[in-house]
Order: sequence, then C-alpha cells, then structure tokens
Amino acid sequence: MSELKRCGWCVGDSLYEAYHDAEWGVPVYDDALLFEFLILETFQAGLSWITVLRKRENFREAFDDFNYHKISGYSEEKIEALLQNAEIIRNKLKVRATVSNAQAFIKIQEEFGSFSDYVWGFVDGKPIRNMVKDYKKAPATTEISDRLSKDLKKRGFKFVGSTVMYAHMQATGMVNDHEADCFRNNEVSQFSR
Repeated sequence: MSELKRCGWCVGDSLYEAYHDAEWGVPVYDDALLFEFLILETFQAGLSWITVLRKRENFREAFDDFNYHKISGYSEEKIEALLQNAEIIRNKLKVRATVSNAQAFIKIQEEFGSFSDYVWGFVDGKPIRNMVKDYKKAPATTEISDRLSKDLKKRGFKFVGSTVMYAHMQATGMVNDHEADCFRNNEVSQFSR
C-alpha cells in the first residue's frame, strides 16, 4: 500500500498528521467548535500551531470545554487561576482576550442568529478552494481575512489580526488550502452544509 500524500507542513509528526487528516480544512458550521478554533488561533498568535495543538486538551479542561457562556462571565479569581496554570499558554493579554472575545462572540450570535452565519457570510457561505501546489506558497492573509479581522476588531475582538483570521479560515474550512496533490484536498471539498 502506498503512503498517503499529505500537505508538507504536517508530515513527520503523528499529532499534526492526525489533525490534518481529520480536522484541518473541514468546513465547520457549529458555533461551539468555531469558538474553540477561534480561541486556539488567538493563543497561537506569535507561536507555532503545533505548540497550541499539543496543549489543546489542557486548554479544553482549563477553559470549561470552551463554553463561551461560562468564559464570558469569568471572575478575576478564575483569570488569575488560569494565569497560574502551567499546562496552558499563560499570556495575560490572551487569557483576558479570551474572556472579552467570548462576550463579543455572544453579541454576534445575538445580532446574526449564529456566529457561523456571521463568519461564513464573508465567503458567501461556501468554502474557497485555492488548489495550492506548495503550502509554503499559500497566502498568509487575503482581502477577505483583512475584512474579517477589521470587522471583528470593530466588534471588540482581540488577537484577531488578518494572519490569525486566515489561519482560522483554513482550519475551519472557509478556505481549502490543502495542497493540490494532498489526499484530503478532494475529500474536504465534498463536505457541505
């Protein structure tokens, strides 16, 4: 049996490969999962994704299974406890941003009916398929991620620069940036709402 052809960025690390094979680029419409990816991406800002991925379960435990309703009401004591938790990334600004982002997330749900409807509106509800030949040549930002970032910042979100938002779009399948010859490219294109 021949080895599966994967995107070059994940090859050689079993956790990375499992994430690539099962999750990366699959369209996500569930608000809870969109929030989880949003939080993980904001913690990733300035770091490598594998660093965050290795701590994902620790984040899930520390942040009440990414329950944005609970997170939006975190007390100062809870925030301080998170800042003492060596199992997560203890960046004070990012921890505090998680709380304010949860609050802003809920406001978007109230305005648009769901965060999913809001965020997918930036791509007219359909994934963009880029047919990237080499992951190193995939864009870090696009005009759409620029607009999304700007709008989220206007709504009070933090750590949502265009690069972070483009990575979020890739992770949640708003764009399919699997390399053209990756076995997942065609597979994730079959997913629809």
